[in-house]
Amino acid sequence: MQSTTAQTATAPEDELTRVLRWRLRQLTRGGFDPAEAATLAPHLEVDLHDALRLLGNGCPSETALRILL
Repeated sequence: MQSTTAQTATAPEDELTRVLRWRLRQLTRGGFDPAEAATLAPHLEVDLHDALRLLGNGCPSETALRILL
């Protein structure tokens, strides 16, 4: 069975969508409010563990966003 160009083109986007949703959930669970998590999630260059570690060490989420972005 051959894949069409459209099918091939959407496959990576579907994976990216899953990754972004997962990051959004992790950031929200970790203490970022939904708007902050939505701002941070698409920045794949930001290490999720670093973001969550900042909050875990008592850094306010607004400050963490400024540090990370």
